[in-house]
Amino acid sequence: MTPTAAALFDVDGTLLDTTYFHALAWWEALRQYDRTVPAARAHRAVGMGADQLLDHLLGTDRDRDDDEAITAAHDALYGRFWPAITPLPGAAELLRACAARGWLVVLASSAADRELTVLRRALGADDVIAAATTADDVAATKPAPDVVRVALERAGADPGHAVFVGDTVWDVTAAGRAGVPCIAVESGGFSARELRAAGAVEVHSGPAELLADLDGSPLARPPA
Repeated sequence: MTPTAAALFDVDGTLLDTTYFHALAWWEALRQYDRTVPAARAHRAVGMGADQLLDHLLGTDRDRDDDEAITAAHDALYGRFWPAITPLPGAAELLRACAARGWLVVLASSAADRELTVLRRALGADDVIAAATTADDVAATKPAPDVVRVALERAGADPGHAVFVGDTVWDVTAAGRAGVPCIAVESGGFSARELRAAGAVEVHSGPAELLADLDGSPLARPPA
């Protein structure tokens, strides 16, 4: 029996152009609670979930009383951008090309259920998405490997028969900790040098370039 081969995809910043919406929402949410950080620092933390992001930006020895309120403020502010969310060029076509080559396509997301519904509607590729993860599925968000491991479980695949695609160093780190090779895209704002230093096996400018180079990538064909 041929083992299941899974193509696991991060969603925000990898398939959909949402990174800077998240950065602005976190910057403003933190400012509302008198935790001012430069917008550039907020951007560099996007890709982590709230549990990791607030520790990263504010330190682990902080007063955590406002954490829940800051996260709720981010969610409300980010929700204002939902009507403007669009797929990155080539994103849906990339998923369809992977499915056509025999990969089981899984979205590895730590977004809330309602948010993921919005993202999937904007992406418009549900015809080839076999499974997806949400915030309810993970105990810790990236760079912890939980979301990658749960995505593997949903696919019924082992790490040796999977490839992860992400846009941040947090994606690359999480995939590496789960034993899955990571293809990175620069559409989230991290440079190719940073992504390779984190362990990415290859880097493309975005999903359209990865699609154009698919024959020479680890996604060219599922492993035997």
